[in-house]
Formats: sequence, C-alpha cells, structure tokens
Amino acid sequence: MFDFSLDPIYWAISWILLKWHAAWDFIGVPETTILGTNWSWILAIIFLVVTVRVVLFPVFVKQIKSQRAVQALQPQLKALQDKHKGDRETLQKEMVELYRKEKANPLMGCLPMFIQIPVFFGLFHVLRRLDPAKMNKTLYGWTAEQFDGAANAKLFTVPIAGKFGSTTDELVRLGANRVTVMIVAGLLVLIMMATTYLTSRQMILKTGWAEDPQQKMIQRLMLYGIPLSLLVSGYLFPIGVIIYWVSNNLVTLAQQQWVLRKFPPPVTATAGRTGGSAASRQSEPAKTGLFGRKSAPVEPVKPSVDTKALAPKPGAKPVRPGKAAQATKTQANGATATPAKSGGTPGKNAVGRTGGVRAKKSNPSAKPKG
Repeated sequence: MFDFSLDPIYWAISWILLKWHAAWDFIGVPETTILGTNWSWILAIIFLVVTVRVVLFPVFVKQIKSQRAVQALQPQLKALQDKHKGDRETLQKEMVELYRKEKANPLMGCLPMFIQIPVFFGLFHVLRRLDPAKMNKTLYGWTAEQFDGAANAKLFTVPIAGKFGSTTDELVRLGANRVTVMIVAGLLVLIMMATTYLTSRQMILKTGWAEDPQQKMIQRLMLYGIPLSLLVSGYLFPIGVIIYWVSNNLVTLAQQQWVLRKFPPPVTATAGRTGGSAASRQSEPAKTGLFGRKSAPVEPVKPSVDTKALAPKPGAKPVRPGKAAQATKTQANGATATPAKSGGTPGKNAVGRTGGVRAKKSNPSAKPKG
C-alpha cells in the first residue's frame, strides 16, 4: 500500500526556519523581547516566506503568461458560447480544443497557490509542535535549545504557538493570557482576510473578469470564498502561521504590482462600449488601481446646431411645411441650403427659430393679388 508522508516537507521547513533564525542571530538581533516581541523568530518566519516566493517566482511568471493567453482568447470563447448556446457538452469540447490548440491552461492561475499548500501545512505542523510539554524536541533537526526558544517566542507578549481557539491547558503551558491572545489573534485574522481579498482583487482588476463561466466561478471563489473561509479556519491557526500568511500576501501584492506594471495586460474593450475606435482603445492601458479607482468617463461632445441660421431671412418666400422640415434637416446635417428667392409675400407661414413651421393667420388688411 502506498504510504504518503509529509516528513520531507517538515524537514525542509524546519531547516529554512532555523537557518534564517541563525542568520538574524549572527547579525545581532537579540533573543530577548523588544516591544514584547522576539524579532529573531518573527523575522525567520517572514523570510521563510521570501525564500518560498523566490523559489516560486518562475512559476508565478508562467502563471501570468498563461493568464495573458487565456485573456487573449476571450473573443473566441465568447463566439463559441454564442454558437453552442444550450449545448453544454459541445461547448466544453470546443473550449478544451481551443485551449489545447493555443497552448493556454486556465488552471495555471491557481498553480502557485496549490504549490504553497504543502508549505503552509508543513509550517502549520512544525509550529503546532512548539509546546513546552513536548518530549521529542529534537525532531526535524531541531535542538532542545532552539525548540524552547521558538516555543517561548512572542509577538506583542502573545506566544506564536498560541491561537484564537487555544484551550486553557495550552494557555497555561505557554504562559499566555486568554484575552491578549484573542485580541492579537483576532486582529491578525482580519488582516489575513483583508490582504487575501486584495491579492485576488488586484489581479482581477488588472486582467478583467473571464468570459468563460468556469473561469469566472474560480475568480469569484478566490475573491470572496477564500477570505470568508479564513474567518473560520483562522480560529485554528497558530499565530506564527497567520504571520506567515499575512507576510505571503504582502509579498504577493508587491510581486503582482511589479509584474503587472512591467507586463501590462492587453485591453480588449470594444469601441461599442465606450466610444472611439477599437484600435485607439487597445493602445491605452486600463486606468484601474489597487482599490479599483477608475478615471471619470469622458462624455461625447454633441454637435451644436446654429438655430439662428435655420431662421428665414426677411422677405424670403414662404415654404410649405414639408419642404421646410426637409430643409431644416439638411441644414442640421451640415449641408448647404439653397437660398430662397426673394420677393414673396411673408406673413402666411414663418419658420421658427428651432426649425419648425408655425402657421399664422393672413393679414385681413392685405390686398388680394390680381
């Protein structure tokens, strides 16, 4: 029977964590608390994140390229959806064939997160063992001195091995106060949720929502589902693990901002939505920031009509209503109107200032012709 063990991951996580702690100790970061915090262990966790992100940077770049390829296929995907509307099976086959032909993988967007899951669980397991009551302190390459130092490490007087849902026995062994632990852990959980939401929002704002329903569902899951799930799972996370998660989110935000600035996504907006030619719109990058601020839309300038030019000249021959309306329409479109012959008798009909025709009664004192 196949026996799957995460021991190699536990050893690797412990090795990186201890190496960074030794590096900060060598630099001169004191083991004692400053502002109620053992900074050598906190920095070791933070730079564990930096190490993992550096190792995964090529995968992150590949993720961005794959997202660009999927985004470029959005018009074709939309055409397939319109073509096979109601035939879900055929639509899925056509979409898979299109992805295969264009060498685009929509699942690459989640690959860095999936790769980091074993690292997260490895750190969770290692930090959960930081209990002074543990007997086997030298497991995964730790010394007894290193184990005791990490077990007593604190963030603002709260042990990094403590959690929001710590039992009374755990708090007694760690020498922690329940109220302080719940306040610090609760604030960190809220920060973890907010930064997780911002990392997903930043990417979606820059690349846009997917046309594919499957991709759109994944985007919504990452934007709303994962942050909300952390409200429950954060209850069980040791504070050291939450420090890792928040640090990872902050590094991800900076990394995404740099990559998206260096390789901006193409704009696929059509001219029918915002006006202007499609070519000119494609050359302009989307003006959206981290928090979704957009520039104010420019209202199209309406052509002004000179109503004075549409009024009849004094002494002009009256025009029948049908001809007057046609002449008004022609002048409004910029065409040159033929001047009417003078010499007629004004008074029966007159063209208004707005181009309409208004009938007037004839002058009873006027003499009949002939």
